[in-house]
Amino acid sequence: MQVRTTPRFLGEDFRYAWLTGLLMAAATLLIAWLEDLPIRDPDSLIPGYIRFPAIVLGAISLDIVPRALWRARRAPRTLWTVTREITRERWPASHWRFALGGVMAWYLCYATFRNLKSFVPFVHADGGGPFSATDNVYDTQMADLDKVLWLGHDPAKVLHDLLGTGFAAHLFSAVYIIWIVLVPVSIAIALVWTRHTAAGSWYVTAVAFDWAFGAAIYLMFPSVGPIYSDPKTFAGLPDTYVSKLADSMWDDRLAVVGDVVGSGTLQTIAAFASLHVGIMVTICLVVEYVGLARWLRVAAWVFLVLTVFATVYLGWHFFIDAIAGAALGAFTVWLAAMATGNRVGLRPRLRREEAREASLVAGAAPADRLNQGQDQGPAPH
Repeated sequence: MQVRTTPRFLGEDFRYAWLTGLLMAAATLLIAWLEDLPIRDPDSLIPGYIRFPAIVLGAISLDIVPRALWRARRAPRTLWTVTREITRERWPASHWRFALGGVMAWYLCYATFRNLKSFVPFVHADGGGPFSATDNVYDTQMADLDKVLWLGHDPAKVLHDLLGTGFAAHLFSAVYIIWIVLVPVSIAIALVWTRHTAAGSWYVTAVAFDWAFGAAIYLMFPSVGPIYSDPKTFAGLPDTYVSKLADSMWDDRLAVVGDVVGSGTLQTIAAFASLHVGIMVTICLVVEYVGLARWLRVAAWVFLVLTVFATVYLGWHFFIDAIAGAALGAFTVWLAAMATGNRVGLRPRLRREEAREASLVAGAAPADRLNQGQDQGPAPH
């Protein structure tokens, strides 16, 4: 069965993500001009013009090659013939436009976010003269708010006393690193492997909003986080990959603050609000609204809880940062739902009609199952 689809230009599903990225690019150019700051590729180890296409091609290969190998072993045809067949099925022109438009919008938001984050200490420098890496931050106020919320106690110290400083430190270090990998993987799933274009555009747009609002909050309320403003509290934790990462990030900040041009890098320290928590809340809410398998939804919420504990336990964020991040993540999911048409009135809801068309084109679940899922339970992914 063929489904008639309206021709779309590249990135139309992500018009608000593109708009967000362009506004962030304008802000990046303006601040760079006003403060005489360089704009850099956020990933200097592997240039973006190499890494960016490699990520896309790698994700597409992972979508096609395993399917081709599986089908070839069950049918008497050459692997090349099967690969071409699956490519035609999985990657019609409409999905190429969808995936490439989404990836480019995502990368524009990501690259400008990293530069805006790096600008924070310069925007808040006194008088444009020499300043330290900890000038003009709100860490004292954040720490005071945490003690109010925790009835006079430091939440990091409470967690250290409750959970110990051995196994828990290594567990939360692993959680922190997994999060770093999770975000690009989730973007690849939303753009390359899924055929629910309504869900993909919703999620990518929400993440774009997370970065935009996150960068704005960083610039308004700069802070470095407990691990840098109160290092003695975390001195008893064992060496982990995260502790080495924290030292490396502080070295980068000192280098950038000392010589913004000669350092050749970006500083990446900003604590309020926690985008680790914010983007995890975005992921949790989107998988709920999309209706993924129950085990995936439970796993997402469990990982969110672990992320909150990890950021506070390791000192990356104050507890108030986590609260603000959670509020930000929930708001961007709602705002992205309004922007992408995944709504009924002001209530977020996945556009089932587009999901049904996508499933038919890709040979996925029958349309009647998606219709039933609208009122009787989660729709299949």
